[in-house]
Amino acid sequence: MEHRHRARLLIADDHTLLAEACKSFLEPEFEVVGIADNGRTLLRLVSELRPDVVVLDIAMPKLNGLDAGEQIKHLSPTTKLVFLTMDMSPEVAAEAFRRGASGYVVKSSSAEELARAIRRALKSESYLSPAITKETVEFLLRSGDSYVEEKRITRRQSEVLQLLAEGLSMKEIANVLNLKPGTVAFHKYKMMETLGLKSNAELLQYAIKHHVV
Repeated sequence: MEHRHRARLLIADDHTLLAEACKSFLEPEFEVVGIADNGRTLLRLVSELRPDVVVLDIAMPKLNGLDAGEQIKHLSPTTKLVFLTMDMSPEVAAEAFRRGASGYVVKSSSAEELARAIRRALKSESYLSPAITKETVEFLLRSGDSYVEEKRITRRQSEVLQLLAEGLSMKEIANVLNLKPGTVAFHKYKMMETLGLKSNAELLQYAIKHHVV
């Protein structure tokens, strides 16, 4: 008897209970090949496993879902991204689609809605939770205005910013990113100069406002 190929899924969420619940619900239809509890582990697993679809949260430690998703699309262009998040902001949803998302599902949705979004992604179609105003997201995408400021920081600066906002020291950040502490300091102060920020408190406010953490 011929077995139907099941799409290979990778789940990324720092709430283990939720990730395991998603796995239990999805596994009869899909093959869940792994679970990541932070953005950096997610990138490593994508590189190793090359899943068909990644279901990922936006708020994740070490590397947020938006930045991780953007890197995944460069690392494995055929991998589809379905965001599963509590954030119902049309601006954030639009940014997720700009970064390569195929689906955007809010966590208050039913489990069946998540499965529906994954099926659509596998057909190279897009899916947006009905809880978010589709017209607003489409307008934001057409306008081309990112919710990130025009003076956008570099990918490396964004990584440094998130780890600073999570309370890591320069030395700890250097270890995570495999950089020298002096290089981390350079990225921090160059970023502050670019954004016109004067203090660590302002850096933290920027990180929160722009969903870096």
